[in-house]
Amino acid sequence: MSYLELKDIHKAYYLGKEAFPVLNGIDLTFERGEFVAILGESGGGKSTLMNIIGGLDRQFDGQVLLQGQAIDHHQEKQMDRYRRETIGYIYQSYNLISHLSVLDNVLISLDMTKLSRSQREQRAHELLAQVGLSDQVKKYPNQLSGGQKQRVAIARALASDPKIIIADEPTGALDSQNTAEVLQLLDQIAAEGRLVICVTHSQAVADAGTRIVRLADGKITADERLKTAYPVDEQAQQIAARKLPWYVPLTTAFKHLKYTWSWNLLIVIGTAIGLFAVMLFNGLGNGLKGYINQQINDMVNPQVVTVARYTKTSQSKRGGSQSNQQAQAQQAQGSGSPSAAGSATATASASDTSSVKTFSTAQIKRLSQLKHVSSAQGGLTASNATIKIGKKDYTASSLTTWSANDRKSTIKVGHQAGKNEIVLDKSTIAKKWSSKNWRKLVGKKVTVSYQTTNKSGKTVTIKRKLTVAGITNGSTGSGANAVTYATMQSMQASKKANTKATSVTVKVDSRQHNKSVTKQINKLKTSGKRQFMATSIASMLTTVNTYVNLATTVLAAIAGISLLVSALMIIVTMFMSVSARKKEIGILRALGESRRDIRRLFTSESLIIGVVSAALATGLAYGIGAVLNKALYSIASYNLIQIQVDNIVFTFVIALAIALLAAILPAWRAARLNPIDALAAD
Repeated sequence: MSYLELKDIHKAYYLGKEAFPVLNGIDLTFERGEFVAILGESGGGKSTLMNIIGGLDRQFDGQVLLQGQAIDHHQEKQMDRYRRETIGYIYQSYNLISHLSVLDNVLISLDMTKLSRSQREQRAHELLAQVGLSDQVKKYPNQLSGGQKQRVAIARALASDPKIIIADEPTGALDSQNTAEVLQLLDQIAAEGRLVICVTHSQAVADAGTRIVRLADGKITADERLKTAYPVDEQAQQIAARKLPWYVPLTTAFKHLKYTWSWNLLIVIGTAIGLFAVMLFNGLGNGLKGYINQQINDMVNPQVVTVARYTKTSQSKRGGSQSNQQAQAQQAQGSGSPSAAGSATATASASDTSSVKTFSTAQIKRLSQLKHVSSAQGGLTASNATIKIGKKDYTASSLTTWSANDRKSTIKVGHQAGKNEIVLDKSTIAKKWSSKNWRKLVGKKVTVSYQTTNKSGKTVTIKRKLTVAGITNGSTGSGANAVTYATMQSMQASKKANTKATSVTVKVDSRQHNKSVTKQINKLKTSGKRQFMATSIASMLTTVNTYVNLATTVLAAIAGISLLVSALMIIVTMFMSVSARKKEIGILRALGESRRDIRRLFTSESLIIGVVSAALATGLAYGIGAVLNKALYSIASYNLIQIQVDNIVFTFVIALAIALLAAILPAWRAARLNPIDALAAD
């Protein structure tokens, strides 16, 4: 049984419907240990026969048998395996991959073997030493002579330990000395027990073999044995082959980009600028949200829910609501608190108790016992209070009770008010008293007075001397004039005015539960009637953050339009790369790489461009963001560009998605190329 057998091989090319026969019933057998020269003139069918034997040409009639088993040339995976395990190619034009070094050109074939990394490198060095190129391993093909290139091609053909070596005019571009050396190498390869099939039109080359097959007009005209075949060691173990690992196309793509970095630099920069803009706007959105949250949180506690007694809006028709709403608005204005402002429609003033719904002790207790509530504290407010310092009067739009809603951080001088003490607003009281020495107001006695109605409905004036405990000032310039709830109750009781809370401040155990507690309070009913109306600064923050997110998304989307241009640039680059690297694709397919491997090669190259672009964009965003933060900090005292990890991850995901989409069509086109046509490309 012959090692390789061709049975009745017919092949014709078609121009329209007209057939042009190339091979007309070829029957040949080959054995290992032979150096067979297929001799014939150009156009005689030698190259076509070589492509059929090598598994590149699949459109023919007849059979190719390997060790008695027919090879199905229509099975893509079987042919990839056949070329990977059995065939080694040596070309007249060398067909080395220009962006790979001499060593890497040999390793590309060894990557499809089961040898370890160190074993593959060792074998590559041994083969290059065998062909006399030990000192050329780091050079690139364009740095070698013709003879040296052919030696590299021989080393690559032998790398995966194939049993059949096909040499296509291996000496056609060499001088006489190199020709003799190459023929000697081919004879040594046959002596190792391989089948060497050399296609040539040179009688001198054919005479160097063990057998000459003459081919003319697609037919075998003679089959002459020059000498017996070399003995074959049947016990010798062939190096095991494997499919190309996924990471090899990735490393090959990286080497190509490294070799041609100047071509891709503009694409990387263009893509990076678009990604940078998206990342910067996202960072700006983070900064704005953080800044707004900080400003609001500096004034009020986001873990606080302000509660008022529920009043139907229809009460305004009976005239009882107008004065109530005015008092509430005054309270919100005087407190300088967003939460107070938010509850202005439901919080009443101590100045007008005739139309105010108050909280009983039981109701406050009921609120304090709700799930996730840590405390509930009553509060009172007086409108249009007069604060007399020395002989001069100052008007405070409101006098409130200090609660958990007020931040201690707003106290710029002194401390929180205690019994018969008061904290005064810096801008409306303290600085009007003395623009330079306002801090000295702490510890002084002031007289606080305001008018309200007592339980009989008569107007009374409440007056009391209080000690200034501290001066308050919020981050936006607003502060509060506040006393303790007990002090306010004592002042009200002195004139038999209302001492019950007109509002309640509920403190939540964590900010995450703020919304749920607000809903709980609003759903509380007695005898089927709603009792309370709760408002929270958290809801306002959520709304503000929603608007900021919307604006950020719009800006990022506008910046992202440039990414479409980047995607088109990558697509064009990949198509150009496919066109420029057709021969490389043909070489890789001839070595046994599959269509999937070719797709991976070009997809990997595009993904690397995406990753490098995203990395460059991240560096630009951090660098320019730091410069902008330094410039803006003097204005806002806050870093307004805050690039977070999720922004970086999002940018890399977008970059990879663009690169992947851009690579689909070029990679598909590359994988679908006919290996024969690709090898014939210039």
